[in-house]
Amino acid sequence: MTLSTGRRARRAARREARRALPLRRRLLPTWRICLGTVLGILLIAVGAFTVLYVIVPLPDPNAQAVAQSNVYLYADGVTEIARTGAVNRTDVDIERIPVSTRQAVVSAEDRTFYQNRGIDLKGMVRAGWNTLTGQGMQGGSTITQQYVKNYYLTQSRTIERKGRELLIALKVDQQRDKNEILAGYLNTSYFGRGAYGIQSAARAYYGIDVSELTLPQSAYLAALLQAPSAYDVKTATPANRERALARWQYTLDGMVQLGFISATERADTAFPDPIDPQPATGLAGQAGYLVGVADDYLVTNRILDSATLKAGGWRITTTFDQDKQDAFARAVHDELTDELDPAARPATDTDVRVAGASVEPATGRVLAVYGGPDYARQPYNDALRQDNQIGSTFKPIDLAAGLSSHRGSSSDGLPISTETRYDGTSERPVTDAPTPYAPPNEDDIDYGSITLRQAMAKSVNSVYAQEGVDAGLAHVRETAVRLGIPADVPGLDPANTSMTLGTATPSALDLAGVYAALANHGEAHRPWSVAGLERVNPGPGQLDVPDLPEQSGTTALDRGTADAVTDVLRDVIGPRGTGAAALDLGRPAAGKTGTTDANLSAWFAGYTPELATTVGLFRENPKTHAKEPLAGTAGYARINGGAFPTRIWTSYMGDVLDGTVVRPFDLQPTEGNSRPGTAGPSTTPTTTAPASASPSTVPAPSPPAGDTGGTGGTGGTGGAPIPAAAAPTAPRRPTATTGAVPGTTVPDPVITIVTPEPPTPVPPTQPQPTQSQPSPTARPSTTRPTTEPGTTSPTRTPEPTRSPAPPPTGATKPPSTSRPPATADPATPPPA
Repeated sequence: MTLSTGRRARRAARREARRALPLRRRLLPTWRICLGTVLGILLIAVGAFTVLYVIVPLPDPNAQAVAQSNVYLYADGVTEIARTGAVNRTDVDIERIPVSTRQAVVSAEDRTFYQNRGIDLKGMVRAGWNTLTGQGMQGGSTITQQYVKNYYLTQSRTIERKGRELLIALKVDQQRDKNEILAGYLNTSYFGRGAYGIQSAARAYYGIDVSELTLPQSAYLAALLQAPSAYDVKTATPANRERALARWQYTLDGMVQLGFISATERADTAFPDPIDPQPATGLAGQAGYLVGVADDYLVTNRILDSATLKAGGWRITTTFDQDKQDAFARAVHDELTDELDPAARPATDTDVRVAGASVEPATGRVLAVYGGPDYARQPYNDALRQDNQIGSTFKPIDLAAGLSSHRGSSSDGLPISTETRYDGTSERPVTDAPTPYAPPNEDDIDYGSITLRQAMAKSVNSVYAQEGVDAGLAHVRETAVRLGIPADVPGLDPANTSMTLGTATPSALDLAGVYAALANHGEAHRPWSVAGLERVNPGPGQLDVPDLPEQSGTTALDRGTADAVTDVLRDVIGPRGTGAAALDLGRPAAGKTGTTDANLSAWFAGYTPELATTVGLFRENPKTHAKEPLAGTAGYARINGGAFPTRIWTSYMGDVLDGTVVRPFDLQPTEGNSRPGTAGPSTTPTTTAPASASPSTVPAPSPPAGDTGGTGGTGGTGGAPIPAAAAPTAPRRPTATTGAVPGTTVPDPVITIVTPEPPTPVPPTQPQPTQSQPSPTARPSTTRPTTEPGTTSPTRTPEPTRSPAPPPTGATKPPSTSRPPATADPATPPPA
């Protein structure tokens, strides 16, 4: 038998044996077929890869690297706010970059850089697995791949772009030296603060040449590469600051792991605090703050990443209204800046800052913000900062949570309503609270039995501390988040009873969104500030323009609950309410004052049916950024939410609403929450006098039962005025149209408060104070703790008065011609 005959015989035998197998076995391929198929696929893949490797050339540098400007427009789509975005980059040779800087970047971004061939298959597989298993979106790109993406390609996330990135990275690694690749990466990467490249980053964060960077500074700049804007510790939120520090430590740990530094050197390394951000040119005045809000919206909503946005080339149409923006800046100047005298009062009238925002309730459009006096002088956007407690402006959230909880109150066990009565005794311990808490009322006044409606107008701390616990602190937090307070802001902790009085620290823009939801009958819109996005010079290779999110509302509260809260907040803007100064607006309005512990901040948040606006006031040391008390500002012993914040709010709202139709509140509160003495929906009459009408023609409403004339204070506490003999008060400024006499209280032209007849009269256990004499129940409270150890309480600074502080010796300031002097009639009820 020949050799060929033998092979044929064996093949025939195998075929016969296979035919004898069951059908399901015959359908399975043999190992020979499987092996052949795999080898064939590998050969095809290798061949295709080889062909692609040969035919795909190194492209020209990406056109995105060419400096362009971003153009920001007002809502009209025509008027320009600013032009920004020109790439701030200065390329440097690798020899000028310190060795420690190169090592830090390798340790942070690609620890296999000196060993890999441009790509890291293990790292890509690991990153993909971590992403799929829920450990967060992770990237497996090497430094070479990131350099290729920055320099040759675009930031688009497509399979085609990723494939080209891999091929070009392999080719670059073969054709370029590792140091050349590293230098290219460091010269094209974005570090935040508008800085592209390590040289610009060194100047932006430390004001030095790249060659002067130290080890800890290098590690921080390397840490920034992961999240440039978010990890800037000078502007980051508390949570992002912690992440930035963790990334810095990760970088140093990597340097030890790779043998670049010793463990001892690592242990001796302290975090290098960068310098404050320096203002970009062309962003002076209010422009820089508006640009900051628009950029923040685009980045936080992942419409554009920071690097793509800062590279420029975008036309951004914002939601900002130029007239309203100008009016906000004018109101701050007229109502606050004009009263400050830093030369005469350097210890109190310097570093006074205002944060503000104005939102359209029906849509969530941000119409105006106030982030500071001039971005060129103060490049911090105070409208976005989340480190000031909001005090009693949180109490409407407590009330909303109580009305929607269907839980009984601690006083009578019945479901909470606006007319539920509580014990308003000052420093009454809160029952069933997670932490001990006994907050004082303003001037330590005991109110006795008082309704939630009355307690809101007087901002009684002891009442709302208990009501929040009755509603359920977890439910209060949930309500706050649904209305628009970010879930991760400090102080929003249901494990602390003091949360009920406003320890949370949302930004002025966040808070404006909350009050806009109340104005919109419980329908919440997350504030948004970009209405249009397009490329300035679209062309081949440019990024696709991403779609903007659809703006749709969510139901944060049912209408009956939201309208009941609004109805109560109308009483705050009344002759006896803490927001009495807002009566000058002369149209239907609702709002709440707030002042925090040690007078560190003061707020007013309020709205009309068409516009919601917040104004916050605080002082901050420009070097340490530590908060400083407002006491003494403009010569007044204490500053409350009902003072400058309310005056600024009223001036701004009066300006922008002047000449518009006066819209009433269309309120439909749930049963049992209507204003006492009324039946059916609590709708403001359409015959309300317009802004130009004189409020003096409207009869003054009667105060609610139990109203002593006290106004809100710390955390928006309620209380009586300081004795006139001890401290004369500064009356609120009358408007030019009212003809009011300085030192008088203008009657409310909008709100009619009917004196309620309590179902079960409960006589106060102690005499009630009057407006012109000290409270007979007042008692020192400094010897009794107001909160548990370690808890920040917004409950000590009085709210109702701004008592003039003695001016420095020899210091004089001419009286303002636009407002009455601070020594007006001391018997006048003071503004809150």
